[in-house]
Amino acid sequence: MSPQLPDLSPFFARYETQRAEADALFEAVRSRYPDLVVCRETCSSCCHALFDLTLVEALYLNRVFRQRFDGMERFRLQDSAGAVDRQIAKIKRKVFQESQAGKDSNEILREVAALSVRCPLLGADDRCLMYEVRPITCRLYGVPTAIGGRAHTCGKTGFKGGEAYPTVALDKVQARLVALSEELAAALKSAYSQIASMYVPVSSALITEYDAEYLGVNGYRRKED
Repeated sequence: MSPQLPDLSPFFARYETQRAEADALFEAVRSRYPDLVVCRETCSSCCHALFDLTLVEALYLNRVFRQRFDGMERFRLQDSAGAVDRQIAKIKRKVFQESQAGKDSNEILREVAALSVRCPLLGADDRCLMYEVRPITCRLYGVPTAIGGRAHTCGKTGFKGGEAYPTVALDKVQARLVALSEELAAALKSAYSQIASMYVPVSSALITEYDAEYLGVNGYRRKED
């Protein structure tokens, strides 16, 4: 019999705290520049961006998704997520091939940033089906951010390039999520040493069954391994 997962609620509670802090950062910028932050309902620009989730984010989103949706509704959403996941896998494979061929990494990043992939949680009315538990990346998209020294702003905002604005350092936000994921992985006692560094898109988080077997809990490994 496969072992049971340990109680992950303490890690999820800490993730929710980090999420609330991200909301506070967003609101601080919006309160200072209300005319430049144009985020509103049905504006789904960020819902077409490519990004990955850390382990703790993926497990959290998966748990809430399975609590909220079941039956045919879950099947329909997972079917849509599967199609999106295959699309993203093709993009990542192309990026890897171009990188291996020596293509400039900045050029590759620019090309990927220009791509548009509809999130499987974006409803027909252009509203997120799980808005209140959306990932941190989604929550910060509408204000100036920077990662790896490169600044980014949503093209629909009023922020202008070359001008100084309060900027959220995504490197620091991501580092905290990685640290929490590492603690969670240690609690799992996973047989997979690199599981804490696992990054997946929202689509994968929705279709994956994160059971003890998948996570390698207490040394348990999938049969094919």
